[in-house]
Amino acid sequence: MTGPLHQRIRSDIEARIRSGEWAPGHRAPTEAELLAEYGCSRMTVNKAMTALVEAGLIVRRKRAGSFVARPKVHAPVLNIPDIQSEIVARGETYAFRLLARAVRTADRDAPEEVELAAGGKLLALEGVHDAGGRPFALERRLVSLKAAPEMEAADFTRVPPGAWLLEHVAWTEAESRISAVNADADDARLLALDEGAACLVVDRRTWREGQHVTRVRQVFPGEAYDLVARFGPGA
Repeated sequence: MTGPLHQRIRSDIEARIRSGEWAPGHRAPTEAELLAEYGCSRMTVNKAMTALVEAGLIVRRKRAGSFVARPKVHAPVLNIPDIQSEIVARGETYAFRLLARAVRTADRDAPEEVELAAGGKLLALEGVHDAGGRPFALERRLVSLKAAPEMEAADFTRVPPGAWLLEHVAWTEAESRISAVNADADDARLLALDEGAACLVVDRRTWREGQHVTRVRQVFPGEAYDLVARFGPGA
């Protein structure tokens, strides 16, 4: 590799880390070892190691040395809410009305369903979350029975689908997409709204160790729900 020597040192070390030759926690060569290997100055070695620290590949520990960094766990800005717990916490009565339930195969013309099913069946659910006797959210959910086979026999008159999944199927990755829509005739009827009323829509997908578990669309009356994320310097 041509270019400054500190870049070559950084590239050599980075290649060993990314290839897996040096696993997380592996102790990197000491400054003296790098000086001897590359025949350079302390400043050159320090420049290379500083760049690796800033890239999140190396961590330095006082009086212990430099080590390959362990992967960071990323916390979602928007967590997966338990609607039942949120409603009860604000002092309102909660109920879930299951409107439709069916086990079916994936629609071959819908790639996202084929991906979710992964060769198995899908559990299709539609229901309404009520708060204080009024509709709070309309939910349409598909669940991979390959990822959560016990859910086929679950009793959703006692526990709503989302709460059941949070309790029984630990998720390791989630994606939320938020949008604003005007309620169509069907959604307006189920949410006791005027057609065209403003609504907040949350489309969410979850995975467990790479296995797709569920995809759900929740529609909230615009005045009933909001999503808050708080940030600070360096967040």
